[in-house]
Amino acid sequence: MSEKRQSAEAIALAMLFLGITVFTVAGFAMRTWPPPAASLHATELDGMIRYLFITTGVVFVVGHLVLVTFLVRYGRGRKAPAPVTNARFERLWSIIPVVLMALISEVGVLLIGLPVWDEIYGDVPEDAEVIEVTARQFEWIARYPGPDGTFGRVVPELVDGQRNPLGLDATDPTSADDVVTRNQLHLPIDRAALLLLRSHDVLHSFSVAAFRVKQDIVPGMSISTMFTPTLLGTYEIGCAELCGLGHYRMRGRVIVHTEAEFSTWLQDQAEGAQ
Repeated sequence: MSEKRQSAEAIALAMLFLGITVFTVAGFAMRTWPPPAASLHATELDGMIRYLFITTGVVFVVGHLVLVTFLVRYGRGRKAPAPVTNARFERLWSIIPVVLMALISEVGVLLIGLPVWDEIYGDVPEDAEVIEVTARQFEWIARYPGPDGTFGRVVPELVDGQRNPLGLDATDPTSADDVVTRNQLHLPIDRAALLLLRSHDVLHSFSVAAFRVKQDIVPGMSISTMFTPTLLGTYEIGCAELCGLGHYRMRGRVIVHTEAEFSTWLQDQAEGAQ
């Protein structure tokens, strides 16, 4: 390969690295791609994501600049200066990036992420709204305990896909005021919601992007997740786990009400269920 061609290829590769760097930084610098943060822990979780973007972004940019420098300086064949080697220096620069990435990915994430983890899986506030959410191909079934605050008994043999999707036992007095909704989850604003997640069939994953909530659901297990809505409105529930041919239509809505509106809605539903 001629020196002229080698130099041209080195410059082209350097321009490619520079272009990738510029487009990547510009893309992640845009603030329009994340959905609005609509829960208490969403803002803190976004802070952790920004921390990772910034720290790893700096490493990414510095690494590409080093690559470009080496390409420009040593990509000219015999005209390029001979590289100077130093075993001690090479060992240091083999260890430093490893230690740096460990600090970024482990220590930094733990310091920022542990408070978020505690808000999702920590102690449940006394006034939390407890809701059972059951995933089934291909719908979400929510159950509220009603005014008595107690979930009624369910019997698997009584499950009917249309009339009794959860198998509520009508002979149990605590079942009378249970409220069951399909593909709709109603929540009060500024009050913790504790979801008890179950599956009727296969693996599912409860996901609401605006709340920064994503929790896998395993058949045979009751898995909880908790969040506090902070913005009124309607948000989409999605299944983030491929669960069958109808996975694409397993969608629902979360409607966040004021406290008064939620109480009225729940009371109306409970009276209609009796």
